Amino acid sequence: MTKHVRVPFNGTKEQEEKLNKILKSLKNVPGALMPALQQAQEIYGYLPMEVQETIADKLGLSLAEVYGVATFYSQFTLVPKGKVQIGVCLGTACYVKGSGDVYAELQKLLGVESGITEDLIYSLDATRCIGCCGLAPVMTINGDVYGKITKDQVAGLLAKYKE
Repeated sequence: MTKHVRVPFNGTKEQEEKLNKILKSLKNVPGALMPALQQAQEIYGYLPMEVQETIADKLGLSLAEVYGVATFYSQFTLVPKGKVQIGVCLGTACYVKGSGDVYAELQKLLGVESGITEDLIYSLDATRCIGCCGLAPVMTINGDVYGKITKDQVAGLLAKYKE
C-alpha cells in the first residue's frame, strides 16, 4: 500500500537569518507577500508551515492570507522535493495513451502516492499538459522528457537516476 510521507521541518539558522533579512526589507512594501513567498521558497526549496507563519508574523498578515496565496499559485509547493523529481503528465492525451498506468507503476516502485519518498531521494507529482502531446504518454525526470513511455520502462528509467 502506498502512503504520503511527512517530512519534519529542518530549517537552519542561516536560512532563518536570510529569510528574516528579506522580510525586514519587504516589511512596508505594498504587495510584499508574493516576493516574500518566492524568496522563501528559493531559500528552503518549499514553503513549510513554519516558514509561512514567519512570513505572516513579520509582514503583519494572517496565516490564512499567506496560506491562501501559497496554495493558489502553482509555482509554490508546501512539500519538499526529492533530488530526483519525477512528473507524469495526466492530461487528456497522455492519460488516454496510458499515463495512468505509468503513474501507478511509479507509485508502486517508489512507495508513495505523490510527494517525496522516505529516503528524500525521489519526489513524484502528477502534472498536466507539458506540451508534448505527440509523445504521449510523457513523464519528466529532473527536467528530462521521456515520451511514449510504458509502465514496463519505468523501472529502467528510475535506475538511470539512482545515486
